[in-house]
Order: sequence, then C-alpha cells, then structure tokens
Amino acid sequence: MTHISSRFSSLALAAAAVAGSLLIPVAAQAKTLFCVWDVAGKTGDVFAQATDYAVAMQKAGADIELKSYVDERVAIEDFRSGQCDGVIATGFRTRVFNQIAGSLDSIGSTTIVKNGKVDIDASYEVVRKVIQVFSSPQASKLMVEGNFEIGGIFPLGAAYPIVRDRKINSVEALSGKKIAAFDYDKAQSSMIQRIGAQPVSVDVTNIGTKFNNGIVDMVTLPAVAYKPLELYKGIGKTGGIGRFPIMIPTVQVVVNKTKFPEGFGEKSRQYWLAQFDRAMNIIQQAEKGIPAAMWDDLPAESIPKYVIMFRESRIDIAKQGIYNKQGLNIIKRARCSINAADAECATKTEID
Repeated sequence: MTHISSRFSSLALAAAAVAGSLLIPVAAQAKTLFCVWDVAGKTGDVFAQATDYAVAMQKAGADIELKSYVDERVAIEDFRSGQCDGVIATGFRTRVFNQIAGSLDSIGSTTIVKNGKVDIDASYEVVRKVIQVFSSPQASKLMVEGNFEIGGIFPLGAAYPIVRDRKINSVEALSGKKIAAFDYDKAQSSMIQRIGAQPVSVDVTNIGTKFNNGIVDMVTLPAVAYKPLELYKGIGKTGGIGRFPIMIPTVQVVVNKTKFPEGFGEKSRQYWLAQFDRAMNIIQQAEKGIPAAMWDDLPAESIPKYVIMFRESRIDIAKQGIYNKQGLNIIKRARCSINAADAECATKTEID
C-alpha cells in the first residue's frame, strides 16, 4: 500500500510539473545572444541603438543579451559558428547571409544627382524607401535565406571619398593611386581596378591607421568614422572630403530564425524601420561635427563621369555574382520613384 501511495505521489508531482509548465507564457524564451559590432565598442551609437532594441524586443518574446565587438570579422564568425543567435554588423559583412538585402550597400545605387549636383536628402529617401519595401510583410520571403533572416536595416551614413591630397578630385586623377578596399568586399576591389587605381586590403581595425600613415591615398567612409578613426590626421592641410557619396552603407541585423519566436523577424524589421530618423539624426550630427574647411565639392564636369562609372560597375559586379540582380532592380525602382527624370529610369530594370 505504501508503494502504491508513493507511486501515486510521484505521478501527481509529475502531473503538477506539466500543468505548471503550461502556465508559462508562450512568449517566454531562453536568452538569446546578439553579437554587436561597433567601431567604438560599448560607447558607440550602434551599441546604444542595440541596447534599446533588446529592451523593445521583449514584447516580441525575445530575451536578448548583447555582446560587444570592435572587430567585425570576429563578430560575424562567432555568429556563423553558432556562438551568437543574432548579429548586428555592416551590410558588407552580412551580405553573405542575404544577398538581396546586401545589395543596398552597392556602389552608387542610391545616389541621386539633380541638375549636376548630388541631392543627398533624396538619396537618403531612396534608402528609406528600400528599407520600407524590405520591411513589408510582402517581402518576408526575400529576407530569409535558409535559417538566416534579416531582422532590420538602418543607414550608417553616406560614404564619401576622403583623400590626403585635394588634387585627387576626378576619375582620371585616381589612376595609379592607392585606395583602401575592405578585404572581404570584392566589389570595392573590382571598381578600384576598373579605374586603374590600386586596391589596398584593409578592415575596420586598420583602415584609419593606413590612411593616416599614408599607406593609402584615399578611403571611402561615412562621417561617423571621422572622429573615432582620427581621419583628420590623414587629411592634414592638403587633403579633404569630397561631397559626393560613393554609396550609403547600412548596418544590418541578421538572426538565426530557429532561435526566435515565429514572426519575430518581421517585428524586428518594423522596429528598425521606425528607427530610421534616429539613425539620420546621428548621421547629420556627425557630418556637422566635421569642420567646413574639410569638405570639398567635386568639379561639376566630373560628376556625370562618376554616375556612369558607378552604374557600369554595378552591372559588371552583378554579373560576377557579387551583387544580387533582384536587389538592384528593387533599388532602382525606389530610386526612379523619387527621381523619375533620371535618364537611367528609361529602362525598367537595372540589370536583366
């Protein structure tokens, strides 16, 4: 009798445990770890935005913990190896997880030129429009490749040509010059070689040093990198920043969707879409923080050459399989919806 009673008690405890587990909210999740790259580490703007994101995503059923990285390569490798469930890094690095979203960080694809001058505000509106498209429910399938899903995109800021000598202000003047190219982005090297310049391999940990020490003649970086990388040292008295964005790079969020609740990716993308203006404020403050004397307008006659060169480079790079054709066509539709007068908009697609 004692044996039966003991057995009944064990079954009762087991049943109670099962019943108790059913009372746990469905949204409750095990902790998930995000690898967060920021050139300034935990004190940077990207990490600050990631901190707010982690709090906001609790409503989406995710308990997110953040791990800071200054070396972007390590952050990506830790995510790839499964040590992190999500990663926040530049679109250059995250392109391997989703080529369509990665195409947003392509040469000249979002740059709008009107009346011979760059319209930077309109260019940013192209980026906003593309992010809106990618964040819509209709685009959900495009944001998934295997177990990887794009969980959000926000602009890092227009990447400008920064030179040690202001005489380097045209396509012809770039011939033979040493230009920094991220070692993991074949598109940059391809374009640099196309104009007869010499690509020099760099990453985010040494690009500033190589420019400041004269190892390269030119870097292409957004204003947010100016102070952290001390680029004013390399610019000195003879250099400058060309007010012509070669591209508008982004920071992208990638998650292993098997580690998050159903529908998390779409909620995450919507969150970052709503943060676009916050990102723009950071970008604008960074640009205002650069002394006016550092900026240099490119000769008007050289701008059409750049536009043509960028488009030819994009198409060539897409044919190499580095840029995604569907992604480029989506960007072109966004660009033409904002600037229908662009001669390039006469054709329906960027590349067939």
